Amino acid sequence: MPNRSRSLAVATGIVLLAAGLLTACATPAGSGGTPSSSATTKGDDGNEQDVSAAWLDGGRMVGIVTQGSSTCVPTAEEATYANGVMKVTLVEPAADTACTRDLVPRVSLVGTPKGVDPAKGVEIEVTGDGGQGDTDLDGVPDLATGGETDYLPSAGWTDVDGQFVILSWGSSTCAPVIENTEATSASEVTVTFVTPPANQVCTMDMVPRGVVTAVNGLEDEDADTFAILTGAEFDNVRIPIYPN
Repeated sequence: MPNRSRSLAVATGIVLLAAGLLTACATPAGSGGTPSSSATTKGDDGNEQDVSAAWLDGGRMVGIVTQGSSTCVPTAEEATYANGVMKVTLVEPAADTACTRDLVPRVSLVGTPKGVDPAKGVEIEVTGDGGQGDTDLDGVPDLATGGETDYLPSAGWTDVDGQFVILSWGSSTCAPVIENTEATSASEVTVTFVTPPANQVCTMDMVPRGVVTAVNGLEDEDADTFAILTGAEFDNVRIPIYPN
């Protein structure tokens, strides 16, 4: 994994998308944190947006990370791909939506469009009411867009130093919340999730849920790294963090 020379973002954010059926539960998210910086592009309207991205779900999905309110995460419209560029439009919540006034990294999930080869990498351009920005995802061997999801957790580094995205599947109203992230060995990061209340009621749907977190203290961030997910619905689940 190439060196990531940008500032550390220690924060979490989530996004919920629609899909099928499930029973998994956790606590709703929304905690503040320190904003990070990332490569940006000046939009035609003068707005610039910090953008980073991560491969998820074996290459079938991309997590787009932007800065903003933790409770008003933009929704990604279906991505397009042409002339070597993947384009994503982010739609902000309705204008009358009450949003917390924090500024944190949060993730919008989008399916990888036809034509993109995750093994070769892709340039990504993001537009929306929040501004415009771009980022690059490096190619990762063995990642591909074909086939159906296995509905298992996955994770991928962004190009912001120490920052990565975790994808899980479960109830849209009971998304997991990260309590702590720390390096527990030279090649492992343990992510502990908040234990939800025993009487929590969750919808019986199954959707992809994304959270952003970050870690200090890895001896070699270029080495193969694994995330150990524990707490809430996770029982020491060990997954690779895809490079970027």
